[in-house]
Amino acid sequence: MLTALVAVLGTLAGSVLTGTLAHLSQQAQRKAAAATARQTEGLTALTELAATLADHRRAMWVREDTRLRGEDWSAARTESHATGSAITAPLLRVSILLPALAPAARAAAEATYALRGAADQTTLTAAREHAIAQTDRLVAAAGAALSA
Repeated sequence: MLTALVAVLGTLAGSVLTGTLAHLSQQAQRKAAAATARQTEGLTALTELAATLADHRRAMWVREDTRLRGEDWSAARTESHATGSAITAPLLRVSILLPALAPAARAAAEATYALRGAADQTTLTAAREHAIAQTDRLVAAAGAALSA
């Protein structure tokens, strides 16, 4: 009788242990899948942000260059408004998904916005180069963050 009781208790203990290990394994797999999905979403947001920053930087260059030359810049202004608005969503996604990169992302966006109202071609060129450098810093910080 005692032998049967020990056998039953051993079987139950083995079943509980197996179930617990299976649960822990599944939980670890879910966490790993969620982390991979989050990293993929973050990379997508970063890619979109870099592209929209480049688009807006180009649009602002055309806009301000046209304005500085004294030409009609209303079409360029309309385009720059559209490209500037396009920055908002990927900037927000980067800030939420990769909060460590939020300051670098904001700095890159602000540097791009700073092309507006340049006093002359030299200032415009310097602002453009600064915006490119800030975007490059964001990309380098993203590479370091995502590889860690």
